[in-house]
Amino acid sequence: MENNLENKDENVNITGNRGCCVVDSESENYSVNQRRCCKLSSFNWLSGFDDPVQNEQEHVVEVRFKNGRKDFFLAPPELHLKENEIVTVETSPGHDIGIVALTGALVQQQMKRKNFNYSKSEMKKVYRHSRISDIEKWNSAVLQEQKTMFGTRRIAEELGLEMKVNDVEYMGDKTKAIFYFTAGERVDFRQLIRRLADEFKVRVEMRQIGVRQEAAKLGGIGSCGRELCCASHMSTFKSVSTNSARTQQLSLNPQKLAGQCGKLKCCLNYELDDYLDALSEFPDSKTVLRTKKGTAYHQKSDIFQKLMWFAYADDPNNMMALPVDKVKKVIGMNQRNRFPVDLEAFALQKEQNTAELSTDADNFAPYI
Repeated sequence: MENNLENKDENVNITGNRGCCVVDSESENYSVNQRRCCKLSSFNWLSGFDDPVQNEQEHVVEVRFKNGRKDFFLAPPELHLKENEIVTVETSPGHDIGIVALTGALVQQQMKRKNFNYSKSEMKKVYRHSRISDIEKWNSAVLQEQKTMFGTRRIAEELGLEMKVNDVEYMGDKTKAIFYFTAGERVDFRQLIRRLADEFKVRVEMRQIGVRQEAAKLGGIGSCGRELCCASHMSTFKSVSTNSARTQQLSLNPQKLAGQCGKLKCCLNYELDDYLDALSEFPDSKTVLRTKKGTAYHQKSDIFQKLMWFAYADDPNNMMALPVDKVKKVIGMNQRNRFPVDLEAFALQKEQNTAELSTDADNFAPYI
């Protein structure tokens, strides 16, 4: 009984490194790999739809490997696959062990979304459901990944290479390993490959990744207090620019806008579309309001309350908050060469100059 518990804990660690979990086999919803444990999992909303034409011919399935890599494979018609099953797939050369991530008609939509060029003659195939011997060899290979990564770092340091080895992924047949690394400059790792092949007795493939992919593999806690988005659920990266911060009126402070990877935070794009939709109702920030009291220039905007702050040219420290519809009304009057007496009649609230505000804050500082 104790041996069975030890083996079960060992399997949990193994599958945890692959982005999946192990549950009690006696439960009704037994599944070796749980959807909640892998960021590459997909919800198959066409799971109840069966295409009779597809059942009579070869069909395509999506298979995921270590928590960060997925690919499409061609399955023979006699092989009935379900999601979360462990399968043996073709590689060049040899074979690999993966977990079925998606089946059915939704795979075609997934291929279109990823611009995958579908060619049956070039696609690799699913051989079979993995045998016990396949899974045992796969488990032993996975257990060597961390040890191999630390050994690779040691060898790279001995060779004086300016590179950082982030992760190692063994193939299911234990004959090939992919070494993921980051480097600031071009690295000549020909000697490193020979040392790794002699040390670990495997075929070596070096794959360079970016700093964002590095953060996704290593993981961590962000400034928000939660797990990094790239490590928990993000599988694709979109470009982030400082315009996203400017649109949301954020302070352009590199220390606050940069994530652990040193690049701009991916979450800057999360609410960008909502801000752009809200700003589409605002007049141009270069708008000048003309009144009989004087000309007023735009100072800032409050997107949530739909307010625009203006100040007269001769009194820039005293600002007035005008609703967007009132600003449009004054603009329409100016276009007809009509000028209101002043903007105070349209203002909802006023703001004192910054000098007075700072003085008041200093006086009450001990009580804050």
